[in-house]
Amino acid sequence: MTTLADPVPGGRPGDVERATALSGELAGRGVHGIVLAYVDTAGVARVKTIPSGRLADAAAWGVGMSPVFDTFLAGDAIVTTDVLGSPDGDLRLYPDLDRLTVLAAQPGWAWAPVDRITQDGAPHPGCSRTFLRHTLTDARARHGLDFRAAVEIEWSVGLDSAPAGEFVPAATGPAYGATRLVELGDFGADLLAACAAQGVDVDQFHPEYAAGQFELSTGALDPVAAADRSVLVRHTVRAVARRHGLRVSFSPAVNATGVGNGGHLHLSAWRDGVNLHTGGVRRYGMTAEAESLAAGVLARLPALTAVTAPSPASYLRLRPSQWAGVYTAWGLETRECALRLVTGTAGLRDRAANLEVKPVDLAANPYLALGCVIAAGLEGVESEAVLPPETTGDPAHLAPEEAAAREVRRLPKTLAESVEAFRGDEVLRTALGPVLADAVTAVREGEVAQVDGLEDAQIAAAYRWVY
Repeated sequence: MTTLADPVPGGRPGDVERATALSGELAGRGVHGIVLAYVDTAGVARVKTIPSGRLADAAAWGVGMSPVFDTFLAGDAIVTTDVLGSPDGDLRLYPDLDRLTVLAAQPGWAWAPVDRITQDGAPHPGCSRTFLRHTLTDARARHGLDFRAAVEIEWSVGLDSAPAGEFVPAATGPAYGATRLVELGDFGADLLAACAAQGVDVDQFHPEYAAGQFELSTGALDPVAAADRSVLVRHTVRAVARRHGLRVSFSPAVNATGVGNGGHLHLSAWRDGVNLHTGGVRRYGMTAEAESLAAGVLARLPALTAVTAPSPASYLRLRPSQWAGVYTAWGLETRECALRLVTGTAGLRDRAANLEVKPVDLAANPYLALGCVIAAGLEGVESEAVLPPETTGDPAHLAPEEAAAREVRRLPKTLAESVEAFRGDEVLRTALGPVLADAVTAVREGEVAQVDGLEDAQIAAAYRWVY
């Protein structure tokens, strides 16, 4: 489990002693540096690094970094809010020692996610990891609920020798085909070995639909650890790829047309060790609370896309009939619905039943995405929301009157539309708090301005190697 207590100046009880011992262990394993990682509002993983011998000092007093990164755009331009985006101020980055991992594909390095606090010792209101932790603490205190989550990871593998900026698939075999796995078998084997060495339990690894595309699925964890793992696995995929002369993109749309890279979220609610998504009296074994959770997420999907699909490139992926989930619809194992109810195989349902949220990609900050989805779900639980009629097949083929009866609507077609929906959603804005909510709005509007007048192919190229 992830440490749920906020960092404090001087370190939480036992942190400095533990960090001192870990520093010695790292030195004995030939680890010279530690990557301190967090994800900014735009979805880009930002880092600072320290020598291994400085870990105890970082656990006690943190490492300095400017709050300006909360309003960086994906292309490193800077926007502002009333409190963020200026050159003023400083924050302290505190490594989570529970998540410290020696990097198998980068000898000499370890990795740790961070929480950010102010120099006065208060939690930074723009820290997305802190936001997710506090959301979970609140869910447990108010509802007795815990959550388990996993983030699917899809990426496209290209040749590093390709002309600058271009994507040339490194595998040409068919979708889900054995040929593609043979073509990149050494890369895949090394990736699985690296994940195993880092304690990442991989459920599946396979070729996906688009050119040169692969997917890796991991086991469920508490949501903070799941978000940490998503960041760590992507770091690992990049490192393994470089050692094989390959380059990877997690962009929602490597090309302007075709199927893009998703980052579907899997989420389940638990109470006292019991999965609420099975064994109930509602449809397909859901308990009343599990249905209300799903209904709450479904109701807020238009606004949620500003967080789960935050890039202009996201809307090149979010197109009908491409399994991206672009309608406010839910269904049992229906992969065209935005919410897919997964019951799991008979005999495993008490562990496996969950809700999959599909209009999500890896441009999303996973801490923001999970925190906002959970906040939307909790609003559904509090209001005892009920799901509308389910959808089977492709919602794009529903007649208008049937779609209306099922409350099926098209999700936003552009990032600008998503931002507008987010602006009007008090539940999400209140959950995030004014500082973080305003950062989300400002960064998304900045991205919209960056691509004004660009063709789809130019948008895809602009974000191809960012994520």
